[in-house]
Amino acid sequence: MTDVAARPAIASVSLAASAADPQGFAQELGGSFERFGFAVIADHGIPAELIGRAEQKAREFFALPEDVKKSYHLAGGGGARGYTPFGIETAKGATDYDLKEFWHVGRELPGGHRFAGLMAPNLWPREVPGFREIFLELYTAFDTAGLRILEAIARYLGLEPDYFEGSVKDGNSVLRLLHYPPIPSDGPNVRAGAHEDINTITLLLGAEEAGLQLLDRDGNWLPITPNEGELVVNIGDMLQRLTNMKLRSTTHRVVNPPPERRGHSRYSMPFFLHFRPDFLIETLPDCITTDRPNRFPEPITAHEYLLERLREIKLV
Repeated sequence: MTDVAARPAIASVSLAASAADPQGFAQELGGSFERFGFAVIADHGIPAELIGRAEQKAREFFALPEDVKKSYHLAGGGGARGYTPFGIETAKGATDYDLKEFWHVGRELPGGHRFAGLMAPNLWPREVPGFREIFLELYTAFDTAGLRILEAIARYLGLEPDYFEGSVKDGNSVLRLLHYPPIPSDGPNVRAGAHEDINTITLLLGAEEAGLQLLDRDGNWLPITPNEGELVVNIGDMLQRLTNMKLRSTTHRVVNPPPERRGHSRYSMPFFLHFRPDFLIETLPDCITTDRPNRFPEPITAHEYLLERLREIKLV
């Protein structure tokens, strides 16, 4: 029987350490992404006071009356912007919807931008003063942190540190404000069914409340328990495809709380960092070997891949 203490663990690293030892940081982070698909990152540069202000505004929005929130739901929009009501999103392959509601903030594009036809303009709730300003500030902070993490991933893959910079510039990244309401009783629905993320990498704030779990390659569900304010970062399907599954897009879920916590809401803020819509996801040559033949011989653009996956989770 394997000693529990000897088992590999998800990396818990400080992004500030990347400046002193870029290659060492990249190896630790990338090794965790290759083994688990996940890592926990402290000192990520997103100010704690900004996180606090954003959490408060999210709570204010989700406390609004249902008819007010639903007035910001864009039917047929795939949940890309604005509000998605409780009971819509369903994990791929699942029959029971997730126990959550959410709001999406996308990239603000200047007039006449070449991606304007692919990335809808944002909606902003009039009932929550300061909402727009705070979440655009948070969006920018996530963007900055994400690029620093991608620099480390590039080093781990033997690429130039700035390899991903052009691929995510003006990318279709989405900041999601999530509210999991109290659980009224036992049932088949869970807060977030087992799934993988579609995008390049995900940066998550708010996982301190228990519930987030990943499915290890040995078939065990492992809890992810960051300290307050730390980021949980995971690999998405787009990066898994680009790296020929060298970096893993790992199945994860948010389980329902124990009885003593069922009367409490759970809030979190994931940032789904995306490639730009026209980026061609084509297997990196160095990720193709005799032992790892190319599993994705047909390239696909990031936008085409996104639409394909959104249909699978019933958002379009």
